[in-house]
Amino acid sequence: MTDTVNADPAELAKFSELAHRWWDQESEFRPLHEINPLRLEWIDGIAPIAGSRVLDVGCGGGILADAMARKGSDVLGIDLADKALKVAQLHALEAATPGVKYREVSVEALAMEQPESFDIVTCMEMLEHVPEPASVVNACAQLVKPGGWVFFSTIHRNLKSFLFAIVGAEYVLGMLPRGTHEYRKLIRPSELAAYCRTAALDLRHTRGMEYNPMTRRYRLSEDTSVNYMFATRKPVVLR
Repeated sequence: MTDTVNADPAELAKFSELAHRWWDQESEFRPLHEINPLRLEWIDGIAPIAGSRVLDVGCGGGILADAMARKGSDVLGIDLADKALKVAQLHALEAATPGVKYREVSVEALAMEQPESFDIVTCMEMLEHVPEPASVVNACAQLVKPGGWVFFSTIHRNLKSFLFAIVGAEYVLGMLPRGTHEYRKLIRPSELAAYCRTAALDLRHTRGMEYNPMTRRYRLSEDTSVNYMFATRKPVVLR
């Protein structure tokens, strides 16, 4: 690990405290388990996962990393929450998941160590938890191979997202622990698009994710006003 990392100690402590519940599908992490098939199918439909070398940035307890490995990819999951990583490693052992490894390292440090090493980079539900999201986007761009794909998902910053993702999800429905998200850290799509342009990533696809509290189901949609995903590609530079 580097001496200075792009991480909020309070955020790391928050997720480490809940780490033992990561794979309990009725716990605070239930939403992640429910959206995982949707985001996995979306990623795989754009950039086939099987046979690819994949990096999952901010992997937490390994829900997405494990699923991508089971699709036939060679996956490295990285995070700075050590307890969550231990849970991910233990789950991989218990489930005998092939092709997945985990490391405690910042994305910026890994970018210096292994530039242009991955076919696919995913950074899901993570940018809204770090002090400098632009730095993460830039590091992801450095890590992916030319022609490779980088996927991001995060939460819009507007009144609707405040009411739905914070007030509704955390305080009314109790889907997430209170304090999971801070409104000021949420990221508008225009801001994330600007980070991607600066990092020389081409935005190719966007997708929204909606939750129906009546059916308790998520679905992908064109509505990016609350949860949204970006699919970006690193151009191949002809020399």
